Amino acid sequence: MKDKVVFITGGSEGYGKAAAKLFADRGAKVVIAARTESKLIKAQDETGADSIVCMDVTSAQDWENIALEHVKTRYGRLDVLINNAGGAINVGSLANQTTQTIDQVIALNLNSVIYGSQVFGRMMTKQGSGTIINVASVCAKQAWPGWSLYAAAKWGVLGFSKNLYVEVQPFGVRVTCLLPGAGATDFMQNAGSENMDMQMQPIDVAQAMLSICTLPPHVAVEEMTVTGIDQIIVPL
Repeated sequence: MKDKVVFITGGSEGYGKAAAKLFADRGAKVVIAARTESKLIKAQDETGADSIVCMDVTSAQDWENIALEHVKTRYGRLDVLINNAGGAINVGSLANQTTQTIDQVIALNLNSVIYGSQVFGRMMTKQGSGTIINVASVCAKQAWPGWSLYAAAKWGVLGFSKNLYVEVQPFGVRVTCLLPGAGATDFMQNAGSENMDMQMQPIDVAQAMLSICTLPPHVAVEEMTVTGIDQIIVPL
């Protein structure tokens, strides 16, 4: 990963922050993106990220005018895009969700992935190389009460990633959909619930991301599911 340029959304906490430190430790030039500048500055100091981008990933304009311009001006290329930003926002039955929440969940978890992949996918196809990792969730494969809205977005990420890969594959670009299970992060707290005591740590998911990127360029991972051994999954 020496001198590879890596752009990570949701890079100020959780899986994204862990990935930023791991990639930076491996010599990559890491760009972390999130909405809150103060959190980004703190994360940059803690991870060794090369630069920060304060943006709203749900805004197509921010991807074009802020993220892309930053990468083009400072680095001139992008080797890895990790679309990690996401969140359940409000866990609960669909009957009790507001229209505003529905739109927010889809925008944050699906639209942002599409916008980022479109903007940097163009750059990667032109340069003839690159890796895109779209972070979905085990909710894209399994079912739990209260997760239907979040699952809809993450199923969308999985289907989008598979189709995007066949579009960019002829240009030497790889696309992987990463499906992590529950980890020791503030994910549940941010969704208005209590955090779960899980064994899987952010660094574990970051290691999975790194393993995808360090495979030989002629090898692609279509999808990867990563869960802690303590997570019980009972399929529908």
